[in-house]
Amino acid sequence: MTSKLVVVGASLAGLRAVEGARRSGFSGEIVLLGDEDRLPYDRPPLSKAVLTAATTADIAPLRTETVLRNELGVTLKLGTRATALDTNEKVVYTADDEIPYTAAVLATGCRARTLPDIGTHPAVHVLRAAGDALALRKALDNARTLVVIGAGFVGSEVASAARTRGIDVTIVESSGAPLAHAVGAEPGALLTQLHEYNGTRVLLNSTVTTVTDRKPGAALTLADGRVLEADLVLVAVGAIPNVEWLASSRLDITDGIICNADLGVGAPGLAAAGDICNWPDRRWGRRFRLEHWTNAAEQGAHAARTALSPDATEPFSAIPYFWSEWYGVKVQKVGRADCNDHLVIGDIDAGRYVVLYGHGGKLLGALTVGRPGETMKLRRLIENHTDWHDAVDFARKRATPPVGTAQSPV
Repeated sequence: MTSKLVVVGASLAGLRAVEGARRSGFSGEIVLLGDEDRLPYDRPPLSKAVLTAATTADIAPLRTETVLRNELGVTLKLGTRATALDTNEKVVYTADDEIPYTAAVLATGCRARTLPDIGTHPAVHVLRAAGDALALRKALDNARTLVVIGAGFVGSEVASAARTRGIDVTIVESSGAPLAHAVGAEPGALLTQLHEYNGTRVLLNSTVTTVTDRKPGAALTLADGRVLEADLVLVAVGAIPNVEWLASSRLDITDGIICNADLGVGAPGLAAAGDICNWPDRRWGRRFRLEHWTNAAEQGAHAARTALSPDATEPFSAIPYFWSEWYGVKVQKVGRADCNDHLVIGDIDAGRYVVLYGHGGKLLGALTVGRPGETMKLRRLIENHTDWHDAVDFARKRATPPVGTAQSPV
């Protein structure tokens, strides 16, 4: 069979797989399969600029159809969902087609998680895809009140966007702090202040049990009996990997796709990338499955190389990185936060501080709030396995004012 790369998922990771294959010299056929009837597009703006823009414009693709077809030589199969994979016969199945491959990259991403008996109410929205963002933007045009269920990245960004439009916003969060799972409980608690300073009400350790009609929107009953009324509700409680279509493939899909260090999945000519890729990173000595832009961009090209050249693969390693923006303030994290030690340095009241995370006497991670110029400097310290005390000295010298609040190791 003539060399043929099939990329399942017209996502950022899928696009980078296509581009990476061409850069590596692959000259065979490339098929890009996507379940949305859209060219690959950027997802971070969906919860930021798309919602605040005073426009009805559509969402621009990352690459035009002309570039994909003529310059990259891609056969596009958009609006087509993969339904099964046969790793022995090397075939991707759709509802009405069979697509053979010599190499394939799986990059089907995630979908928004919903809540039982809540997601079906007409006032309730989720946000993951372009269509979700356009529907939410239209709904915000006529909303005076918004309840956001979940204080993670998406929920916090939508709350910020809604506040810029003068909408009254309440966040309902089941844990004790925003982003507690990602940055730790105490640093997460500091982020609550950023919401509240900008007029967003935050209800912590709270859950929604029912949503009922309350014209023109809905009434939400909390577990403690309180009732919130809102014109609009956003459920932002995480995402689910799109891997059910692989159930008969014999791949391990217990949490995304369980991959090897090179992003291969244990079948010839097959690799995974992006939100669904669960791989062991030797730098950190543990597995990761990351739903962040940088990870998807970097893994796509690596997965393509692994799928196309299975006898010459290299392990993939990354320093996890994410960024968000709330009320005009950059919130960025690099490295790991699941550490024994953490220290807050800077001006908390002004919303300009860093949080350092360490373990075993080394700097392993950092969170920067309102200090975007520090993030990449701290990343280099993490890459260089910088001593914890040296990292603390570095951060303190750059703090303005010199030191606001410093938390003891926890």
